[in-house]
Amino acid sequence: MTQAQALRILKTGRNILLLGEAGAGKTYILRQYLDYLADHSVSVGITASTGIAATHIGGTTIHSWSGIGIRDSLSQQQIEAIADKHQLKSQIQRAQVLVIDEISMLSAKQFDAVDQVTRAIRQTQAPFGGLQVILVGDFFQLPPISQEPEPPFVFTSQAWEPLGLKVCYLDEQHRQADEALLSVLSAIRSQTIEESHFEIISERIKTDQDFGREAVHLYTHNANVDELNESALADLPGDEHEFIMKYSGKRKYLEGLVRGCLAPEALVLKLNAKVMFVKNNPERGYVNGTTGKVTGFNPDGWPVVANSDGHEFIAEPEQWSIEEDGVPKATIAQVPLRLAWAITVHKSQGMTLDRAVIDLTRSFAPGMGYVALSRVQTLDGLILRGINNTAFAVHPLVTSFEQRLRALSEATSRQFENLTDEQIKTMHESFLTKAANSAKQKDQDDTYEQTRKLVETNLSLTDIANGREMTVDTIIKHLGVIAEEYPETDISRFRPKRSIINKVQKAYNALPAGERMILSKLKSACPSVSWQDIKLALVYVE
Repeated sequence: MTQAQALRILKTGRNILLLGEAGAGKTYILRQYLDYLADHSVSVGITASTGIAATHIGGTTIHSWSGIGIRDSLSQQQIEAIADKHQLKSQIQRAQVLVIDEISMLSAKQFDAVDQVTRAIRQTQAPFGGLQVILVGDFFQLPPISQEPEPPFVFTSQAWEPLGLKVCYLDEQHRQADEALLSVLSAIRSQTIEESHFEIISERIKTDQDFGREAVHLYTHNANVDELNESALADLPGDEHEFIMKYSGKRKYLEGLVRGCLAPEALVLKLNAKVMFVKNNPERGYVNGTTGKVTGFNPDGWPVVANSDGHEFIAEPEQWSIEEDGVPKATIAQVPLRLAWAITVHKSQGMTLDRAVIDLTRSFAPGMGYVALSRVQTLDGLILRGINNTAFAVHPLVTSFEQRLRALSEATSRQFENLTDEQIKTMHESFLTKAANSAKQKDQDDTYEQTRKLVETNLSLTDIANGREMTVDTIIKHLGVIAEEYPETDISRFRPKRSIINKVQKAYNALPAGERMILSKLKSACPSVSWQDIKLALVYVE
């Protein structure tokens, strides 16, 4: 299936499994669809199975978004507790689409747990509460981490079949143009590796050769990565230049954002340091995975990086953020670089590398060798330090499932090819209308959430009241709910003078418990305080 066909089907609102080999353009199509939804004001839960993958697409982990955390399964009591969290509930109710990237690394039990939470919060037994679900990935890449004998693939979950996923299997290739490398990768996927493939691989096993400082080294374990990067930096002469990450937003969002960001919190560089860009910015000429060397520091102190072609980039700070309906919840800013003499195979997912030195002698998971080899564009850009018996293994369940998915994708193509352009257009418009009506109903139901959004701006109480077409007294009542239900929302700017709060607090404490919220009694005890200030002070009294 082509990218254009897949995008056309995504817009119909059907539940979609978007698949393709490494370099097929899955992320490109996903971004196209997210832009389309944003243009039509459709609320989306943008998530991924790992923090790194979530950072790549500007979202959060599915574990955080759904509230399941690190748990693999949920009791009814736990589901109810999650559903009682007002902000989480509002977020899931507001969404019309749920995207889960790198779906291969999400376990079956976690997938089921997300289904249970969304159905409970949205109060419907429809799969995932009636959300359009978009699953993106490649099952030949790294499987879920598990202590079980067999990987708990997501397609073995109870929630899988009820979704009725339409399979869109992209068969274009936008990374590798090397026929020999493509034949090896295809053989790994189909587990039909022959002597000719091993001959191709053997030619790249060079234990005594190197690309020098121009290549990234991929290891299967962090210890090897850290050791090489630190020693290589220490070997360079010259002064160190340190860049510290800056933060803004809610702590609970920041923790996941920092954890998933490939740029370190403290980046130490020297002249001639080998670095890798960890952010896509085509306008500036680099993408996630572009490698180069620090050739200097500009007058503002930012690193100047030259790639292998000699083209120079100014590595000014970039931002990573988590957003809800276009409103940033947390943002970090850092120079978009990391030391790149070495990186783990796991963290290399989604990257395109010009040259790589890969050590697969300690491979320990199916798909690890496939992920590593598929990072490079040509065999000329690859040096292997060695392989083990696990390096090119894929799970047999994935191999058999692959054949079924390709057949389902062909069936999806035929189904939509038989529809006229007018029929497709009607489906697109129907989905957008449904999403708009649902959003309108949600806005009507969640008045406190609407007020909270305005509170997070710099508007005054009067301006908020005018914007909501409500009285200031009503907005003050909303502040009391927001203080209780959204404790992370900053309402300190509406706090009355300390003298006023002290007077109301004293009167409040002096009254019997049953009379403390009777405004007339508080007014009698505080005659110099206005009615409105008494109401506002009650939001802040202890």
